[in-house]
Amino acid sequence: MEKAFAPAFKAVAPRRKAAARTALVDLQESARALLSECFRQFGIETVPLSANAVERLRREKFEACVLSLNNGAEAILEAARTSPSNSRCVIYALGGDAQQAMRYSKYGINAIFHEPLERPAAVKLVRATHMLVLHEFRRYVRIPVMTEVSLLTSAGGRFIATSIEMSTGGMSLKGAEELPEGTRVETSFALLTLPRVTVRGVVSWKKGKSLGIRFDVADDQRLKIKTWINSYLEK
Repeated sequence: MEKAFAPAFKAVAPRRKAAARTALVDLQESARALLSECFRQFGIETVPLSANAVERLRREKFEACVLSLNNGAEAILEAARTSPSNSRCVIYALGGDAQQAMRYSKYGINAIFHEPLERPAAVKLVRATHMLVLHEFRRYVRIPVMTEVSLLTSAGGRFIATSIEMSTGGMSLKGAEELPEGTRVETSFALLTLPRVTVRGVVSWKKGKSLGIRFDVADDQRLKIKTWINSYLEK
């Protein structure tokens, strides 16, 4: 009797979930080897792409993409963000700085691996973002994304900063200006499919050139950010 049921049990055995994949686009061998090891620690497969990167990003599914901010970066970013499968993939830039990343802000670069590439810093960045790559969205309530943010203080000062992470309750930023905790500000920014939105908030913490903004819960514009984040997580 047991033998008779064996084939049936075999037929309905659950399939192993496919591993999340990160495209490594036109990276040098040393960088490719180091990043492959970093992603592997968190169960993420890496796939080297070269001359056919644009075509493959348009037709294959990748959960993340790492690319250099060189002259060919825009074509890669365009291919990823306009692909139905990869429009929400986590995009990492290799090298450059926030100012260079702002040239491509409309594509929503999520994070930067700084050069020279060092193992501890690379592992730290992958650890901080791997939940998004693995689609464990509900366990990761902050979205890493780099976009230009305009700040207007209650005293009339105007500053430009770069976003680090976004949540429904606030955002973290990096900029040259130091604003004291408690400073009331008006933030203005755009996020991929979210047109420019202006939200009131207050500086809730600061550390060096980084600071946190807590959105005003009474500002209805905050709901647009919440809707965008929910859409991002459910895509």
